[in-house]
Amino acid sequence: MIEKTALGRTGLQVTRLGYGAMEIRGPRVWSGRPVSDEESTRILNAVLDAGINFIDTSYDYGRSEELIGKFISHRRAEYYLATKCGCTLVDHGDHDETPHVWTRDNLLHNIDTSLRRLKTDYVDLMQLHGPTVQQAEDGELVDVLKEIQATGKVRWIGVSSYMPNLPGFIAQDAFDTYQIPYSGLEREHEPWIAAASERGAGVIVRGGVGQGEPGYGRGSQDRWSIWEQAKLDELLGEGETRTGFLLRFTLANPHMDTTIVGTKNPEHLSDNLRHAAKGKLPDDVYTEAKKRLDAIAPNAITPP
Repeated sequence: MIEKTALGRTGLQVTRLGYGAMEIRGPRVWSGRPVSDEESTRILNAVLDAGINFIDTSYDYGRSEELIGKFISHRRAEYYLATKCGCTLVDHGDHDETPHVWTRDNLLHNIDTSLRRLKTDYVDLMQLHGPTVQQAEDGELVDVLKEIQATGKVRWIGVSSYMPNLPGFIAQDAFDTYQIPYSGLEREHEPWIAAASERGAGVIVRGGVGQGEPGYGRGSQDRWSIWEQAKLDELLGEGETRTGFLLRFTLANPHMDTTIVGTKNPEHLSDNLRHAAKGKLPDDVYTEAKKRLDAIAPNAITPP
């Protein structure tokens, strides 16, 4: 059984391990990997069969919304669904570009298109996908989200953000949730996770396993050099992988509610579930890990 907790003031009882559906976006967006219908139905149903009840996607995650609608919309009562807006998909022949358009008309288009793709009449959470504070204010985007919320198409509203915009959004106290990048190898936002939680908002962590092993994703070598310098291999438990340790490090943060981990590989999902089932790192291991990370990267945390 996966541990659940309330997603801040929403009260939604979400599993502490969520599923990030960007990995089933397909090859047209951000150099994604090809994904077949067979792979998609297998991983999405495996997520639900395992008891994970929080799925995060976005309008601009290629085929992701479409595949969720196609393969698990008949199981809609089993999961909370979060998506993102402010996005576009522009056909450039062999790939799609994803510029943001921060207007009321585009947000209205986003939600209606997302609902059609997802084969549902509402989403539990609609999130702005990475605007600046100024863009959100200029477009009166919080008001637009509340307008959509009043129709019943959206239950709660949030923002996916990061420095330097995150503090400004938290200060506004306008959002029910914040999606924030964080792991033991990327601790810049640690105080802001606490600040958001202390204001009663739900905190969704992305990148909670260090964005994969070395060589996977942009900047991964730099991130994993932090692991090497801190000698965190010395803290691994028996049979524990690096990504498993980082997942449990993320789970040990007292202010996060759920961490969305994406994969299209059922074996990787099983590994994540196995490590998550162990729960957060023991207090002494967590404290030692933070001590070592602080020692080699004393300026890794952005103070409030």
